[in-house]
Amino acid sequence: MLRSLLFYIVLFFATIFCGTAAMIFALISRGGNLSHLMGRLWGRILLFAGGVKVRVEGLQNIDPDQTYVFAANHQSQFDIFALLAYLPTQFRWLAKKELFRIPFLGVGMKGAGYIPIDRSNRREAFRTLDLAAARVREGTSIVIFPEGTRTVDGTLQSFKKGGFHLAIKSKRPIVPVSLSGTFAILPKKGFRIRPQTVLIYLGDPVPTEDISGRDRDWLISEIRRRIQEKLPPAEKGEPEPTSPDIS
Repeated sequence: MLRSLLFYIVLFFATIFCGTAAMIFALISRGGNLSHLMGRLWGRILLFAGGVKVRVEGLQNIDPDQTYVFAANHQSQFDIFALLAYLPTQFRWLAKKELFRIPFLGVGMKGAGYIPIDRSNRREAFRTLDLAAARVREGTSIVIFPEGTRTVDGTLQSFKKGGFHLAIKSKRPIVPVSLSGTFAILPKKGFRIRPQTVLIYLGDPVPTEDISGRDRDWLISEIRRRIQEKLPPAEKGEPEPTSPDIS
């Protein structure tokens, strides 16, 4: 409990400091790169406060100078801290709009150029996905969580289609990212922090230049399979469930 108390105290002050700094950097530097670096610092501070160590595998599979759509499974809020701190490239989040309303955090996210999506409005959501695809084509990598929300039981859930619409329209490779260990640190609706070692595995990029909307179901299945095969048995979930729609 002392670890948990320390973490939430650090979370409060680190969010104020890094969120404010990210907004200031956004005013003096275009593109949001400096603001994103503040996000990286925020992630590292919170991992340290939570006693969490991170191991990254598969770095040889990506080129930090290239543009990708990164698709990761979503076990915990600690996924965000781990990816911010250790994904070795500039990127932006495609994140639910509610996060942008959080004081200081929302300011920092806007400053870094992260993209809010309204999942309750189908038409607006697809407009946002088209905007994000244009950003990727212009050279900005994006991170998506195809499950749409955190798993409730620690296992891989079914994938929504929206993020794959983005990947296909961007014509940039999609990288499967397997995150393991974060659910044990802080499950959904949990409060207590339990230090663990997190594994991030970056898989081989899947090209999308020749993929059309008709191939979307295949792409969803393939990316999910690649993420799933790098997870331990207790986190794999069910094989190949039918993918629901974006909403």
